[in-house]
This record gives sequence, C-alpha cells and structure tokens, in this order.
Amino acid sequence: VSELVGLRDGDLDFSQGITRVRGKGRKERISPLGSYAIKAIQAYAGRRSRSPESEKLGRAAPVFVNRFGNILTTRSVGRMLEKYIAKAELDARTSPHTLRHSFATHLLDRGADIRSVQELLGHKSLTTTQIYTHVSAANLRQVYEKAHPRSA
Repeated sequence: VSELVGLRDGDLDFSQGITRVRGKGRKERISPLGSYAIKAIQAYAGRRSRSPESEKLGRAAPVFVNRFGNILTTRSVGRMLEKYIAKAELDARTSPHTLRHSFATHLLDRGADIRSVQELLGHKSLTTTQIYTHVSAANLRQVYEKAHPRSA
C-alpha cells in the first residue's frame, strides 16, 4: 500500500507499460503495468480532483488522491478496502497483505519462476519470497496426485 500511495505521475510510463515503484528504504524498481491497469489509471486520472498543492507539483503529483485532491494515506486505502470487502461479502480478515499473498501465490501456481515473483514483490531476499511457495507446494502435490498414475 505504501508503494501505491507513493506513486507519482512521473513514475508512470504508459507507452512502455511500466512504472517506477519505490519500496522500503526508497529502493526503486521497475514494475510492469498491464493493459487493464493502464486503462483504469487513465480513466481515473481524467476524473480525479486535484488540490492546488498537487497541481503545482506537475509530474511529482501523487497518482492517487482523496476526494479533496490530497494524497491518500495507507490508512485511507485500508478503510476503502474494508468498505469494499464488506460490500462484496468477503472475509473481513482480508487485508492488503492478503491480496499481495494471493497475487504471489497465483503467479507461482501458474508457473512463474520464483525470481520473477521476488522482483515483482520487491523482496530483497529470496527467502522472503519462498514463504509463498508453501501454498504452491500444496497445489503441486494435488496436481501430482491427480495426474501421476503411481502417485497413490
């Protein structure tokens, strides 16, 4: 969430389909933007309001702002997520981290290599990313038991 609220207009490159993301310790990395994300951000940018302070910042202005045109906080994103989770009648324990975990797990389950997932998540250590492989290992065993003739 901190990476999301830290995004600035100048960090987005729609023509290349990438964004510059600042993680912990102001460490920068390049992350892909999918076509759906690009369309959604462009549509949002056309409707968002800007505070006079944000207008003056130009390309350093925050991408995501509140209804007053000021930068969103991590807490305000959390409150929005809580609202939409309740509206969708999902488990109330769902958090931004839950979504991040699901993202990583789905990538691994669909064959992404762990180094790519590490880069996408911005993990410094591969050990941190390996936490997500435990869920995928369960999926791997299920596939093996279902598909291999001598698994039983």
